[in-house]
Amino acid sequence: MKIAITGKGGVGKTTLAGLLARGLARQGIKVLAVDADPDANLAGAIGLPAERAAELVPFSQMKSLAKERTGANGSGLFKLNPSVADLPERFALEHQGVKLLKMGSVEQAGGGCVCPEHTLLRALMRQLLVKGDEWVVMDMEAGIEHLGRGTAEAVDMLLVVVEPGQRSLQTAEQAETLARELGIARVAFVAGKVQGEEDLAFIRQRLGPGRKLLGHLSWSEALRAADRQGLAPFDCQGPFVAQAAAIQSQLQQELIHV
Repeated sequence: MKIAITGKGGVGKTTLAGLLARGLARQGIKVLAVDADPDANLAGAIGLPAERAAELVPFSQMKSLAKERTGANGSGLFKLNPSVADLPERFALEHQGVKLLKMGSVEQAGGGCVCPEHTLLRALMRQLLVKGDEWVVMDMEAGIEHLGRGTAEAVDMLLVVVEPGQRSLQTAEQAETLARELGIARVAFVAGKVQGEEDLAFIRQRLGPGRKLLGHLSWSEALRAADRQGLAPFDCQGPFVAQAAAIQSQLQQELIHV
């Protein structure tokens, strides 16, 4: 199963991605966690120690590898379908049963520019989403810019994390619209930073009856403390662990017939 998680910055999407990845791995499921957010923080959410996380080089910065795989030689000509099947196993770091990759983003001089690094990322995304056999939990940015036609269609569900605020919900609606345009058939929502029934009621009312809310994560001082200490939320005590488990169970039930 392939899950992409998005949402406005700061709503808790990376926390949810880390909790789900660790929860699935605890069940004995093969999990590949992919940090596809340029503001990469998924390693910490999974619990990878800082010294090991520093070993993760974003694929977008692997210029030599991109040139090697695409055959770029400075002439402007290169392969658009480079071989990447060996890269996930070669570059992933494993922690507590979760394998982690970092994608990064490509700085391009002009919109729509195609370069070897961008081509490598696209090919790798296709490998992970279309051809891979693990559960993939992908932490995206709000714009889900790494996805395109042909890869987005392989995403079994887009989870959009929202907090009780108008700007967060507007971002969520934009992400949902883009997901539909790209061919993602299933979109569901998770409420983050919830401080009570009033917050949940606000989110439910704004989402309306046509959108599926899988569950929520409560606002927690324990989560902030864990972040300061460099601890994974999954390894901490708090209601968010049980709430994430409930979201995971609901998610698996939703996808059982995919």
